[in-house]
Amino acid sequence: MSRLDHRLEPEGEVRRFEVITGAIGRRRWSADERARILEETLVPGAVVSEVARRHGLTPQQLFTWRREARRAAQTLPAFVPAVVIPEPVLAAEPQPAAPSCRKRRIRHRRAAAIEIDVAGVTVTIENGASPATIAAVIGALKAGS
Repeated sequence: MSRLDHRLEPEGEVRRFEVITGAIGRRRWSADERARILEETLVPGAVVSEVARRHGLTPQQLFTWRREARRAAQTLPAFVPAVVIPEPVLAAEPQPAAPSCRKRRIRHRRAAAIEIDVAGVTVTIENGASPATIAAVIGALKAGS
């Protein structure tokens, strides 16, 4: 051992080294695996660092995935389930005998409406509401929830 080597490695000091015997590179996670892991973090009471540790990730990587998922969700259009409830059928009134002359049938239009139920509060937007009014109502609902 030369004098130079001796100064770099004092006697009695043990150096640790690691031998890697497998393929080296980043682990690739499929979209399904990422989604499954992200769902685990969204369960009430879940601790992100524990979920990360269980799957061999760092918490920072998992938080990055969560942030990316939030951004992707904001760019997609948001749809909600629509429930169509038929109007109750009222008892039909007896119609007088049809006159001999032919008359035009008068169509009665049903008034369309949008009904939104949030936390037990129902908001109804009637037919003919302007797009600005609808946007304002939905914006107020988003801000309140």
